Amino acid sequence: MVLSWTRRNVFRRAKKEKEQSQLLEVEVVIPNHFRCPVSLELMTDPVTLSTGITYDRVSIEKWIEGENRTCPVTNQVLTTFDLIPNHAIRMMIQDWCVQNSSYGIERIPTPRIPISSYEVSDTCTRILSACQRGDNKRCQELVGKIKVWGRESERNKRCIVGAGAGAVLAYAFDCFSSNSIDKHVVVLEEVLEVMTWMIPFGEEGVSKLSSRASLNSLVWFLEGKDLASRQSAALLLKEVCVQELAKVGNVVEALVKMLRESIGSSTSTKACLATIFNLVSSAAANREGIVQRFVELGLVSLLLEAIVDGEKGVCEKALGVLDCICDCQKGKEVVETNALALPLVVKKLLRVSPLASSFAVSILRKICDKREEGVLVEALQVGVFQKLLVMLQVGCDESTKENATRLLKLLNGYRNKAECTDSSSLDFKHLKKPF
Repeated sequence: MVLSWTRRNVFRRAKKEKEQSQLLEVEVVIPNHFRCPVSLELMTDPVTLSTGITYDRVSIEKWIEGENRTCPVTNQVLTTFDLIPNHAIRMMIQDWCVQNSSYGIERIPTPRIPISSYEVSDTCTRILSACQRGDNKRCQELVGKIKVWGRESERNKRCIVGAGAGAVLAYAFDCFSSNSIDKHVVVLEEVLEVMTWMIPFGEEGVSKLSSRASLNSLVWFLEGKDLASRQSAALLLKEVCVQELAKVGNVVEALVKMLRESIGSSTSTKACLATIFNLVSSAAANREGIVQRFVELGLVSLLLEAIVDGEKGVCEKALGVLDCICDCQKGKEVVETNALALPLVVKKLLRVSPLASSFAVSILRKICDKREEGVLVEALQVGVFQKLLVMLQVGCDESTKENATRLLKLLNGYRNKAECTDSSSLDFKHLKKPF
């Protein structure tokens, strides 16, 4: 009897599993009138054009943003670009999703009504008015409203940016930075957070962010303890006028501190490196002093650490900064005395991108001096000669080609003194940090 009961359970379980597998194998067919004519996918936010054809909002907005002025289906010229929500179709799609939920179909959410340019412009006008009155609480409320709109959809973000909100928020940041930063820190943090997704700001916005008050405020946040505000400040600093930024005190120390703490965070690292590159490659009057200060604070070791572990964008920027540092005699000496620098730069040749290889060749050209025989022999030992030959064969820009040719001529006389090793087999991942 027990055996019979066990068999019945086994048969029932097997039958149930078979039914479930057959259920999963059923292909759900989406009705054609629920599909967007452009993407052919299930519409999640159906809207109707003036021609009477319904599309998914994201698809038709991309079509219009591509400077297309006709209806994709009828090819009629659009007399207006108004998108009217088709609530009837949307509710039919939602009902169909519920009916087919057993097949893994999820009900599409009811979309929020997107904001209009008029709403954004009106809010920006109120922000300007609040700034002129010095009403930081009202300004904070309005900026928070823009932040909520931006979180709702990418379409809202594009609308906000297109309405010129970036320049208005830059003005607000400058306005409240001109007074006590401690007194207006909350509203400034709110503005900082929103402005990070409005880059680039345009000439007017950059002008406001490049004022002495705004730059001092950005550096103040960069030196602070709140990680989110520090990251936002780092992202904005790479957009400002570099000649004005070079005049701000403590900016070098703040950037090095941020870079040291953000290695491993790609976004913050790239933002800091971009700002540092702007400073060390600029035509600012105190450029030499800025480079020397960066070197004194241990930037070379930080750059090499970023090159070891960094992704493509990080490696390119770090090599670019290292190349600029080698233009300074003190920076060049520090690079030459760092045992990791030469083999690491050679290793990155032809392994990251053409831009990174161009920076690497330029660095090698500056540190490989005929008076330094030991450096030349070491470069040959890690395989730079073969890599330079390959680079010339695969092709590169004229400047890199010229540097590579000069290096090859210089190194050729020392080949009999070096026992070459393959730099591609060198592993730097487990080296201890030099700082």
